[in-house]
Amino acid sequence: SGPTTLRDGTLLESVVGGQLPFLFKILSAGKALSIQAHPCKEGARRLHLENPTNYVDDNHKPELAVALTPFEAMCGFRRLEEIAILIKKHPEFAACISNEAKLAIFLCSRDEEDKKKALRMLFQSFMSCPVETSQTQLKKLLKRLQKEQSVDHVHPHEEPPWERKCARAILRLAQQFPGDSGAMAPFLLNYLLIAPGESFYMAANEPHAYVAGEIIECMACSDNVVRAGLTPKFKDVDNLVNMLTYSMGGPTINAGTPAYGDDRIMRYTPPTGEFEVMIITCNPGEDITLPALSVPAIFVVLEGSGNTDNEEGQRLVMRPGRSYYMPEHCPQLTLAVNDSKRGPLKIALAHENQHLDEPTLACAEFSKEWGGEFALPSSSISISSIPTTPKSNVGMREI
Repeated sequence: SGPTTLRDGTLLESVVGGQLPFLFKILSAGKALSIQAHPCKEGARRLHLENPTNYVDDNHKPELAVALTPFEAMCGFRRLEEIAILIKKHPEFAACISNEAKLAIFLCSRDEEDKKKALRMLFQSFMSCPVETSQTQLKKLLKRLQKEQSVDHVHPHEEPPWERKCARAILRLAQQFPGDSGAMAPFLLNYLLIAPGESFYMAANEPHAYVAGEIIECMACSDNVVRAGLTPKFKDVDNLVNMLTYSMGGPTINAGTPAYGDDRIMRYTPPTGEFEVMIITCNPGEDITLPALSVPAIFVVLEGSGNTDNEEGQRLVMRPGRSYYMPEHCPQLTLAVNDSKRGPLKIALAHENQHLDEPTLACAEFSKEWGGEFALPSSSISISSIPTTPKSNVGMREI
């Protein structure tokens, strides 16, 4: 966290005339990030008022991720049917949950609200398990899983791949965070592998943890994170339990949609007004003109090299890692790549959402496209106004 500056040291905020409504970054997860959720606006105001030290602002923090490499993440709760199977199969996990919570899972009706109540009871019971109990059961679980994953152990043919993936994820997380019961999170959360170019959206009050890989990440301008495990940082289990929606199933996975009549411009649009992202690809021997924007934007060069030009003669040499600020109504830039280059120039562009009525992404609560890591037939399947900043006459600047 901290203020963003331009190359000459000028604060970006002073050039924009206020804060941009989004944060834009490249994230590389060498090890798992914390199990966390971000509060809605009402929750953020309450947390900031009650605990300004750990919740330093009063804004919400929905976020969008676009994979640059194969990316592993835990996103949203599993379906109850999956969790019930895992409780039966793993007695160590079951021992960390009260009998009352387990009965609520096994006896739950098909009513969605009843399912959410049972899931909340289960999650609260697991998160409030005494540390001595959870650590003892985790050790037992790891010992058994290590034996089962060894070359001497023959897996039964009927074991689904998702169960093996779940076990391997737990072993990996436990190695990174010894003694942390959060290593059992794959029993509760969907474990996803996102391919490069695919994206997902995490709305407020949805649990997630990024495990490995690199992504473009864009989010509302906030530092509010409510954590519960896989971290040495401040944990706030009570607030996390109380704030979650307990929706089941993962988020929509989307590979973007072509924009502005050009399939080299892929648009990733969430159902929130603060931001959207575009990935623009210019191949050797081609040129492409960026869309005209009435709002400020930031773009980052992801790969390749090339140059830009516009009607005002602003020429930039594109290199990976460079980032630029474009003021609103900036003269359109044309990207060009020499035909002697071996690969394309690719940039990621972020700005306020200009396609709010045409979102490409949805959170788990509203997603109907994904039914969990395995789908069983019995499974049932206000936007804030964005303040505008005064028109700037400043040209495009490197950050």
